[in-house]
Amino acid sequence: MSKTQFGEQGWTPERLGDLQGSTFVITGTTSGTGYEAAKILLSKGSKVVMLNRNPQKSEETTAQLKQVLGNNIDVSNIQMDLSEQASVKTAANAVLKEVPRIDALICNAAIAQVPKQTLTVDGYESQLGVNHYGNFLLQALLYPRIEESKGRIVTVGSMGYDMGIKTIQFDDMNWDKNYNPNSVYSQSKLAQMMTAYELQDRLSKVGKTSVKSYVCHPGASRTSLIKTSGSLMMRFIWQIMKLTPMVQSAEKGAYPMLMCATEADLDQSGFYGPTGKNYWTGPVGECKLEPHAKDKSVMQKLWDISEKQTGVKWRL
Repeated sequence: MSKTQFGEQGWTPERLGDLQGSTFVITGTTSGTGYEAAKILLSKGSKVVMLNRNPQKSEETTAQLKQVLGNNIDVSNIQMDLSEQASVKTAANAVLKEVPRIDALICNAAIAQVPKQTLTVDGYESQLGVNHYGNFLLQALLYPRIEESKGRIVTVGSMGYDMGIKTIQFDDMNWDKNYNPNSVYSQSKLAQMMTAYELQDRLSKVGKTSVKSYVCHPGASRTSLIKTSGSLMMRFIWQIMKLTPMVQSAEKGAYPMLMCATEADLDQSGFYGPTGKNYWTGPVGECKLEPHAKDKSVMQKLWDISEKQTGVKWRL
């Protein structure tokens, strides 16, 4: 696929048809790209189930969406904290109980650049715990429903996957030594993306073509990600960058995940996002993926470790 498969403008939501009858489960929708994705899907008639950590913010988000789109939209929220495996399990059970079909699970929520090493209640370095293990567990638990629905799993990665040590530091995954906010964030996003590509391989190996796994990134978008979890210096730099044309709107940052959740003939092996300079902004299409993101021996080892750490075996 070339950047121009969707013309000079790249992919835009104008390609979306009527989505009545479809259901999308999205993590992290109280602001930024997750909120914009939910708003666009609801505006096309789909049902959206939000998975958010903060119940009060979720209520405010629901009210805001109804104010913009009217009271008839089908939107609900299930409380979930990706940093706690028990919370992910409870939320997944609620989804399986309440949501009869999942056209796409969009794993959008993340934390970034946590200044000091912080551990989750389960004992994982927080960025790895949230961005990787939390998502891995959620996907595994919801997989049976996604499979029944012939649905998709959309992993919202990051260009950050290419900024750290370019592999998984298996001998010290919690970074007890040499903790560095950026390297650790990079590793967490690389891990998340690697398991999505490993899932593709495993699905094709067992001949399951009805479930699709896609990987995208939002580019540089005006969201609260750095503001809520970055260091003071990162926050300062980001606040300045947000005022420049180097950064796009959160709405545009939502396009890649929407494309991966809905577009018919996308190649799963691709990596999708803005195709402009540094892949920060620009028309949405396929971006070059560096080979270390598909290092097979690392992907397999990471998958096995992830199943062990989350205590969940995927039933493929």
